[in-house]
Amino acid sequence: MRPENQSSVSEFFLLGLPIPPGQEGMFSALFLGMYLTTVLGNLLIILLIRLDSRLHTPMYFFLSHLAFSDICLSSVTVPKMLMNMQTQQQSIPYVGCISQLYFFILFATLDNFLLAVMAYDRYLAICHPLHYTIIMRKGLCVLLVTASWIITCDHALLHTLLLVQLSFCANNVITHFFCDLTVLLKLSCSDSSLNELVLFSEGGMLYFPPLAIVLGSYICIGTIILRTPSTKRLFKVFSTCSSHLLVVSLYYGTLAVVYFLSSSWDSKNITASVMYTVVTPMLNPFIYSLRNRDIKKALETFVNRVILFK
Repeated sequence: MRPENQSSVSEFFLLGLPIPPGQEGMFSALFLGMYLTTVLGNLLIILLIRLDSRLHTPMYFFLSHLAFSDICLSSVTVPKMLMNMQTQQQSIPYVGCISQLYFFILFATLDNFLLAVMAYDRYLAICHPLHYTIIMRKGLCVLLVTASWIITCDHALLHTLLLVQLSFCANNVITHFFCDLTVLLKLSCSDSSLNELVLFSEGGMLYFPPLAIVLGSYICIGTIILRTPSTKRLFKVFSTCSSHLLVVSLYYGTLAVVYFLSSSWDSKNITASVMYTVVTPMLNPFIYSLRNRDIKKALETFVNRVILFK
């Protein structure tokens, strides 16, 4: 890195959430409870999938990776936010900010790919049930997840390396509760046109194809159902896809509010960011467990084993 491109800023200051004065303790307890629920709930999903042989299927293999990604996504931002609420010291080192940015991009993008893979899995299971076990074999499942990890790691590394080439001068106040790429680009005192070009072009190429896969899969599923309408089949499809469809709606809905439907970072943007970094990862275990018969049975078996060993 050339000396003139090195940042003169050693730390940034996170303004955090717009919390009314005197209510920091209440919000800190609230977000701590939500974070613990996220971690424990997703760990339980992973544990059930590992222990119950009935859940050793492609759909739950992908779900276990989604649960792990949700734990990591929340862990990237929430602990630092909670620490800032408690200590009132809102600074974050330059290196810490860049690291947080890298892992946030990684796991937010990984969620996007995993949701697309899960939609494709549901499409094959419903539209091509006779060929499902042949197509969605273990090798393909591992390949899809591995490819998702590699692509998202490279994607996060690209934007991080481009960002560290920029300089940050007097303004080092981040009007957010974590180091987000779009906010950091606005703070830079050097030309960030290349970063913005790569963000919208390469970022668009990575985010829109998975979204197209999700939409295409459910359009095909809907077409198949409408061709041969049946109450029994409709109920079966709904019970199979409703959980995933609800998670997809939460994920893409909040992302759309943050990055496409708003022109400035205000309280609405921060609220939407809280939704997809804190609320959505917390809700995913409940969505899949409460609306999924297999997860319920696995949970019941697990609880009975625990009671038996007491």
